[in-house]
Amino acid sequence: MIDINNESGTEIDEKRLQRLAFFILEQLRIHPKSELSVLLVDEQTMAGYHEKFMGEPGPTDVLSFPMDELRPPTDDEDAPEGLLGDVVLCPAQAALEAEKSGRDVDSELDYILTHGVLHLLGFDHATYPDHKVMFDLTERLIAMWDRLR
Repeated sequence: MIDINNESGTEIDEKRLQRLAFFILEQLRIHPKSELSVLLVDEQTMAGYHEKFMGEPGPTDVLSFPMDELRPPTDDEDAPEGLLGDVVLCPAQAALEAEKSGRDVDSELDYILTHGVLHLLGFDHATYPDHKVMFDLTERLIAMWDRLR
């Protein structure tokens, strides 16, 4: 189950984000009954979360809060089922990032949602090898998603 809750005050195509989340989980072989929550918030709310949970001032575009620490299965494993956790998106910050990246706002939201879900699944970008793996996978998933739309 994927729950999308828009508290941002910005009109967002929530169904598209839900379809993208299903697509990502399907591509990574996560059980379709796994639970994911996506919350869209305003800049003030995101700044509060960013400071409280990351110790960083000001808003950011995406935060991830993993729950059951699910991981994509290997070829010989069954798809894991459980509670993935929460991804918090800030559309206002995504709009600022879109200007920098040259993407439109919807594409930026797709990108940061994908990034956030990967964090829930244990991907990180703290070191170069991990950074490359995570960002290459993000780009590959987004390219596949864009071909389907």
